[in-house]
Amino acid sequence: MKQHLLPIISNVQVSSRYWHMKIDTTEMNETIEPGQFFHIRCSEGIFPFLRRPFSIYRINKEDDTIEFLYLVKGEGTKDLTRKKPGDTADLLGPLGYGFQLRPECDDILLTARGVGIATLAALAQEAGRKGVRCTAILSARSRDDLLAAETLQDFGAEVHKVTEEEGTSDVDSVESLMRDIINRKNIKALYTCGSRRLSRLNQRLAEEYKLPGEIALEEQMGCAMGACFACVCDLEEDGKQRSVRVCLEGPVFPLEKVVIS
Repeated sequence: MKQHLLPIISNVQVSSRYWHMKIDTTEMNETIEPGQFFHIRCSEGIFPFLRRPFSIYRINKEDDTIEFLYLVKGEGTKDLTRKKPGDTADLLGPLGYGFQLRPECDDILLTARGVGIATLAALAQEAGRKGVRCTAILSARSRDDLLAAETLQDFGAEVHKVTEEEGTSDVDSVESLMRDIINRKNIKALYTCGSRRLSRLNQRLAEEYKLPGEIALEEQMGCAMGACFACVCDLEEDGKQRSVRVCLEGPVFPLEKVVIS
């Protein structure tokens, strides 16, 4: 794990609940993969003491920048909104294991809810780079929260938007949409993040259609290096369950192995 002190290029509010931050990574030599995350210090003071985990929204190799789309929820993220261009971002990472795009999976389906949309955006970006056809179902409370839709479209993804305010984000509606896309496009793999209900749906359809899949888990983290065991989840393998740390063994896992409560 390596600490990076990097310049902030921009940090702006993009909706009523979300902010977007862009960071200069010119001085960083590590390879960054979609699905990995950074542990970011949000405040210059003592409180809040713990860093916050942020999944990577965009990886811009051409201009040496990375971007984060984050939900302002608690004191840590509120403090982060006070960072201005020219300030220094204190990051640990990149951390964890990211998504894998199998060579044979040339048509993939992403389903994401809320801030999970940001996690899958970097995957759609990588799919676009590799010529992999990508379809995405983005779910949120309202259209105001579907911030990454245009970004995914810019990456070449076909985007379907479902929201609570329009009554289109219930599981039955999303299942019908997923089945139509899987059958019509001959989808080869499923990827999901951000919702237990969507995750269970993806597991069920992956088993039914015999599709490989991956899931990015979002958990509260203390240290992000595997020492505190605050982000433990369960995997089921060969009929037995074992506990793993999301920060160390994840945050991306095989879809069929994760036990979703």
